[in-house]
Formats: sequence, C-alpha cells, structure tokens
Amino acid sequence: MSRDPDRHTLVERFRGLHVPGRPLTMPNPWDLGSARILQTLGAQALGTTSAGFAGSRGRPDGRVAREDALAHAAELAAAVYVPVSADLENGFGDSPQAVAETVRRAAEVGLAGCSIEDWDPVGERTYDVSLAVERVAAAAEVARSATHPLVLTARADGAFHGEPDLDDAVRRLVAFADAGADVVYAPGYDGLTQLHTLVEAVAVPLNVLALPGAPSVGELASIGVARVSTGSGLYWAAMGGLVTAARELFDRGSYTYWRGAAVGREEGRRAFGG
Repeated sequence: MSRDPDRHTLVERFRGLHVPGRPLTMPNPWDLGSARILQTLGAQALGTTSAGFAGSRGRPDGRVAREDALAHAAELAAAVYVPVSADLENGFGDSPQAVAETVRRAAEVGLAGCSIEDWDPVGERTYDVSLAVERVAAAAEVARSATHPLVLTARADGAFHGEPDLDDAVRRLVAFADAGADVVYAPGYDGLTQLHTLVEAVAVPLNVLALPGAPSVGELASIGVARVSTGSGLYWAAMGGLVTAARELFDRGSYTYWRGAAVGREEGRRAFGG
C-alpha cells in the first residue's frame, strides 16, 4: 500500500474495497492517536464517529458543530495514508441545500467518503421519505461532481433510534440507492435474516454496524455484506478501559492496569514512530 497516495487513488481504493461477500472492516477512530494505531494494526480504511469525537470533546453525540466535525475529519484524513470517510450526521441541516453544502465542504478536505443520516435530531424522528430521498439526491449530486468524487453512504436510522420497521428501511435504502448513494446502511438491525433481507433488496453495497450480539464478520460475509463499521464501539471500549483502571487506582491503590496498558503503549510507539 502506497504511503502517500493521491486523492483520486484514495477515493478509488475506498470504492473498490466495498465487495459484497468480502466485507471491508472499517473501524471508527475518534482522534489522531486512535486513527494511527488502527492504521498500524491493518485497517484498510477508517471512518470518523460522531459520538466518539463528541465524547473526546466532553460532549454528547449530536452536539458538535459542522465546522468542528469537518475540521476533525480533515485532521484525520491528513494524518493517515488510508481512505477516511466522515460521519456527517444529518448533514447539519434539514434541507437538501444544507446537506449539499455540507457534502461540498467535505469534498474539499481530503476525504474519500461521507455518510448522511435520515434522522432529525431536533424533531427526534426520521425525515419523511420524500424529503429524506431529496436530501440524499442533493448529497449525491455534489459528491459525484466534486473534483475528487466522494463515496456517499446513506443511512436509514429508524431502528437505531428505537423505531424498527424493516419494510420502511428497505423502501428507504432502495430509494437512497436510486437517488445516487454508493453505499447504504440501516444501523440497528442485527439479525442475520433481517440483514439478508436488506442485502437482497439493494443493488449497492450494504454497511452493517458491529453492535453487541450482531453476526460475526464471517457470517455477514456469507450473506453478501460489503462493509462492517464499529461506530462509537471502540471509543467506548477505550473509555471502559479508562474507567476500570481509574477505579483500581482510586479504590485499591494498585496499578495492575499497566499489564493491559503495555499493549497499547507498544502499538502506540509503532504507530507514532517513537
């Protein structure tokens, strides 16, 4: 793998990694250190995580401004030599025009891809299907026409927010693909039969979120999934390690957490060149 690929090479590499039945495992770092460590460990592509990045700023998910999210994505893309896709939440606006402007700006900062959700964080509901499709179409037009076209992922987020309706998810994903999305994604579904229904329904690659209890990567490969991402999972796993170590320090006054820390330190040295 080239250490300094140009933008065109990165985008085409990212596009080519989406092979149904041979899923790209795409972890989601939250800062430069985690991005470089994951790259050193063999990640072929990375995705930002809105929740992980917000957590690194001491904020809940959904409380990061567009400017901050884009600056974070640009910083990660500049720090690694693998493709980076940005989690752009709902596009930081309800209208197709707002989404298009967000994608336009994302295309200027060195990214290989981005994702747009159909969840309205203010109204706490999914957008009406017709509006959701207009938003994806606007994003796709900008993504395709950019100097370095982005790989656009469109998300149907109802199940992720406690409103599972598989038929509605299928309708949305099919419509998003027809509107120009390169990859589709319905986080919240983790049953192999449900996921197979989604794979069979769409003509573009399907991403699956690695949630607790979700099928293994091998099982997902067997039904034709093309990408598996981790969302905020790795961030929260790291925070879990921090909590466990801090409780040992405060409650017991001991330092056995260094046994696990030694692994991270060694990989950090490799990743950071120390």
